Amino acid sequence: MTTPSHSADPTRTPPAAAPTAADYYAVNRGGGLFSEAVSQRLGARISVAAHKRRLAPTVLTAANLGLSCLVSFVVVAAAHRVATGAVWAWPIGLLALVGWQAAYALDCADGQLARVTGQTSAAGARVDVLCDVAAQISLVAALSATAAAQVPATPAWLLAAFAGTWMVNLVTSVMQSGPQAASMVTSTSLPVRVIKLVRDYGAVIALAGVVLTVAPQWTVWLVAAFTLINGAFLAASIAFSGRAALRG
Repeated sequence: MTTPSHSADPTRTPPAAAPTAADYYAVNRGGGLFSEAVSQRLGARISVAAHKRRLAPTVLTAANLGLSCLVSFVVVAAAHRVATGAVWAWPIGLLALVGWQAAYALDCADGQLARVTGQTSAAGARVDVLCDVAAQISLVAALSATAAAQVPATPAWLLAAFAGTWMVNLVTSVMQSGPQAASMVTSTSLPVRVIKLVRDYGAVIALAGVVLTVAPQWTVWLVAAFTLINGAFLAASIAFSGRAALRG
């Protein structure tokens, strides 16, 4: 006697297909030309693997924090030895280049996984932002330590200004998610998007990793450049928002 298979039961609901990388990428929040082309695509693949293992988005958020801080700690710890030539620069720089990019891909993945699987929550969003702040503080510490080790005469005020203005992008990104979001430059043309790479976190940490790998002595110039860029963006944002507020 044969036993009827479960698939022959017309009342049985077939299991839903697991989301694909394309499904996760479709809900990405952008971030810029580089982030969309690289980081968000890597994040989509991480989301697929995480979903198969039934991982919660917050697990990816914690992994981003842990990896970011670990890589930054190594860069800070090795900064003086790299500057004196006791340690080769390229292994430390390569670790930073790959590690920070992997951490950012995890940051992209946690949001994608939450949105596609319906696991979004206010608490999860707060954890994500707080972990992003901590991860970026570690990154700023790593770049500042390298700049100071390579060029001992680096002014303290420059490092302080760099640390303060670095958070401008994170703050404005959080503000963009609310009902009062507005953009100073609405054009999505390729030239504009290329210019905006200076505010694309994926592109910026890639540049930082390359500098640490091939020419760590240039880190002080990287710090100075992004202090000017982020400071100018902050000033422009204040002017833009102030004008809008006056107009009512």
